[in-house]
Amino acid sequence: MVYFETERLRFRDWTREDLPPFRKMNKDPQVMRYFPSTLEDAETDFFFERIQKEFSSSGYGLYAVELKETAEFIGFIGFHEASFPAAFTPCIEIGWRLKASAFGKGYATEGARACAAYGFQELKFPEIYSFTAKINLPSERVMQKIGMIKVGEFDHPNVQDGSILKEHVLYQMKYK
Repeated sequence: MVYFETERLRFRDWTREDLPPFRKMNKDPQVMRYFPSTLEDAETDFFFERIQKEFSSSGYGLYAVELKETAEFIGFIGFHEASFPAAFTPCIEIGWRLKASAFGKGYATEGARACAAYGFQELKFPEIYSFTAKINLPSERVMQKIGMIKVGEFDHPNVQDGSILKEHVLYQMKYK
């Protein structure tokens, strides 16, 4: 099923054919540089299944994203129910992960902007959050470009103490 499209991107359900490029993307150190580690195939498979379950239970999730022109899978952009212990959780998080060859082309911004609009207009979310490691300036710039407002910083409870990824920025966008 196709949920929505932008000028260059299509947001759709995941297929089994997405699994090999998804595994490859999650093994790429450049793609995963702001995460604690790259993912082994079994970890990606588990993540894939978790995405499927969230769609089944919530009716939304991390959408598979492909280029409209070529139908090439380039990653995901979408929503996740963040529930780790924090003052702002549980909440709806918007997030993205694209393969390295898709970097620097504006896909994350284009897709996240459209996804946020879909979340507010179709899914009727009252607010959306996004967060990332403080050192992940590219993702923080996407948050700013789509109109999110920085509302704080926090230490992510699921990141090991002492890691440069522990400190996170927190952004929010409310329905207007």
